[in-house]
Amino acid sequence: MPKREKLKEPARKELERLLRGEHHDPHSILGAHPLDEVERPTVTIRALHPEAVGVEVCLENGQVFPMEPISPRGIFVTQVTGQCWPFFYRLRFRFPDGTTWEEFDPYRFLPTLGEMDLYLSGEGTHHRIYDRLGAHTREVEGIGGVSFAVWAPNAKGVSVVGDFNFWNGRLYPMRSLGASGIWEIFLPGVTEGVRYKYEIRGADGSLRVKSDPYAFATELRPHTASIVCNAEHYSWGDGEWMRARASRDPRREPMAIYEVHLGSWKRAVEEGNRWLTYREIAPLLVEHVKKFGFTHVELLPVAEHPLDASWGYQVTG
Repeated sequence: MPKREKLKEPARKELERLLRGEHHDPHSILGAHPLDEVERPTVTIRALHPEAVGVEVCLENGQVFPMEPISPRGIFVTQVTGQCWPFFYRLRFRFPDGTTWEEFDPYRFLPTLGEMDLYLSGEGTHHRIYDRLGAHTREVEGIGGVSFAVWAPNAKGVSVVGDFNFWNGRLYPMRSLGASGIWEIFLPGVTEGVRYKYEIRGADGSLRVKSDPYAFATELRPHTASIVCNAEHYSWGDGEWMRARASRDPRREPMAIYEVHLGSWKRAVEEGNRWLTYREIAPLLVEHVKKFGFTHVELLPVAEHPLDASWGYQVTG
């Protein structure tokens, strides 16, 4: 096999772009980068944490490699010798108050979107793009976590922020996947139920923190964070209705449709004018439509949305 050139240290301007949150490919600097050495296999590993005073690379066999700072703003580097890539390792961050924090390195993983995903997305014919964009719990190389992906074609930089990193946009900058406009990262150890958003640096240099347009769950207003949710864990209860529908011919049956917005149709006035639950509203709605001879009920959007006055028509989640 042809010998690879020795990996050079990133130029200062590359490090500055990374620290400003404007680097399109932080994985090219951070994470593990194998070198071809004459005597022993060597892997250069770099990590980023602006608040850490020290970082160590911890291997599964118990070996620990201290990392040296190459920037006063939190970039560290070390070389692991005697280990053939790939291998698993964890980063152990040390902070001024004496606390430590360990994690699998997010920057050692390959993208979770493939070339066909990017091609179909760019063509506008990816009919299941919601399976790729947004937040998805998954295992990568046997390690559980969440993959995040968002389309932001004009952004200078994108980071994912949330409960898992104290909403600090400097910690998890995402990589841009070529001309697709999609930014992506896999965060090992993140679990279902955590809140998150994307911190986006626009082409004009402005910084915005935005909810995920492909989120499967969101906070109740006035809060606006997206929530990591595995939609496959939802148990549908309409099996009998779906089977019956297959045996009917709606073209030969009379229809009288009652359109209803569940949030405003009825309220519990005596309890602070709260919304009724699905269980509470079901018998009342059935009684009403039967009384007036309706054969079908059409629900206005029921997916979560931030503005009640819209009746749900601006839903993207």
